[in-house]
Amino acid sequence: MEKQDFIPSFFRFEDLRVYEKAIDYHVWVQMNTAMFPNTETNPFVNSFVLDSMELTTKIATGSSRNKAFFTSHLIEAKAALKRCVVHTTTAQKLNYFSEEQTEHSKTELMELTKMIGALIGSLKENRYNANTKYENKNTDK
Repeated sequence: MEKQDFIPSFFRFEDLRVYEKAIDYHVWVQMNTAMFPNTETNPFVNSFVLDSMELTTKIATGSSRNKAFFTSHLIEAKAALKRCVVHTTTAQKLNYFSEEQTEHSKTELMELTKMIGALIGSLKENRYNANTKYENKNTDK
């Protein structure tokens, strides 16, 4: 089997594993809420789908600028993620989700939380290291 060359996307966020995972989760939410009662008019369904989409869009739009902007958008993505945890629990209590669906949703959300947290930490560390290097250069004069 030949090794495939990695071709980066024009849109940087598409190369992020956390973005791909968030898209997969959003698609899963879309598919698994489609069977809820009154999906067309159910505000709960709309909210769940919108929050899963917000999780994805915050990652995408945040990556377009500087590290501070990206970090703030990732924090907002974590807020949307937490709302998805609430939606998951609510869906289970309303008997819309089986135990398996609930477990799947929460497992994906836990993994996304860890990935986003690690990315935030990395961005903050890089910013701190850049500032430290800058300060060190100034003190050498």
